This record gives sequence, C-alpha cells and structure tokens, in this order.
Amino acid sequence: MFLFGCEGHNLLGFSTQEDALKRLVILAALAPLLNVVASAQSAPGYHIIKRVPIPGQGSWDYLTVDEKARRLYVSHGTQVEVLDLDSGAIVGKIPDTLGVHGIAIASDLGRGFVSDGKTSTVTIFDLKTLKALGSVATGKGPDAIIYDPVTSRVFAFNGDGNSTTVIQAADGKVAGTIDLGGGPE
Repeated sequence: MFLFGCEGHNLLGFSTQEDALKRLVILAALAPLLNVVASAQSAPGYHIIKRVPIPGQGSWDYLTVDEKARRLYVSHGTQVEVLDLDSGAIVGKIPDTLGVHGIAIASDLGRGFVSDGKTSTVTIFDLKTLKALGSVATGKGPDAIIYDPVTSRVFAFNGDGNSTTVIQAADGKVAGTIDLGGGPE
C-alpha cells in the first residue's frame, strides 16, 4: 500500500513508490531478526559467574577448552595461561610462545599445539606437565590452529604466508603445506 501526502511525498516521507517498496522489503527481511535479538537478551543461563584476572601484559587472543582435562587455555601475549574450569584457578602456563594466537588440543595423544605468530612456529607441549616438547617451523605468521582427530594432523593457518602448514601430531613432522591463495586468520 502506498499512501500519498502532499507535494508527491507519502505520509512516511518516501518520494517514490519504488523507494517505499525497497524499504518495505528490507524491513520485512529484517523483522525476524528482532525476535532473535529479543530472545537472546532474555535467554536464561547466560551470565557472568566469576571474573578471573589474567596476569601479565598484553591482550588475549584465542580461548580453547580441553573438556576431558577440564582446562581453559588462554593465549596471552607471549605465553598461554592455563585455568582449571571448575575452580577458575590458574594452574600453569606455557611460556615463550611469542605472538601466541591459537591453541589446539590432541587429548588422545596427550599433546597440545600453540601457534606462535612472531616466530612462525608451532610449539608442541605436554598436556599434563605443560612443558614444551619441541617446535615446528610453519609458514609466515601462523594464527588459527586446529587438530583433526580423524587424521591425527594439526593444521596451522599462516595469515601472512597465505598457507596452511599440516603437521603430523604424533611426531611433530610437517606433512605438507597447502597454498590458500590468500591470508587466513
């Protein structure tokens, strides 16, 4: 419906019927989102239950949960802080991870992997002791990192290298590099 007021403008201020219809279509498309936003704001159960200060300087990047060990890994500046999920207490850290970004957990192998963006490496660490077991050279600027339990491989996404380094999780050897043609995050 198009309602005209005076001087060729409708009551809502649109100068043409086409302009009014375009805006009506946009409003109709966005209307369902209003319900989603309202539902999210009133969703029960999501609230802050505790604040845990993380020591050191710099900001944090990725958070990774190890459900089996009930730990939270927080990449933070030049190290990874490790928290107990139940108590919120800091139970350890993985130091010397310069430009740390992502953390991947291989529970089945008892190993973890940290992407070190400034050194273009991945640090491999023991999940129980949090001690470094070694490092693997990657493409330039690894950022996101994931572990695939089906293939037992770790994929480090090299933001500045436009590639992904594929690492065999069991022995830490590079299985290959995939050119992505652009910088992943």
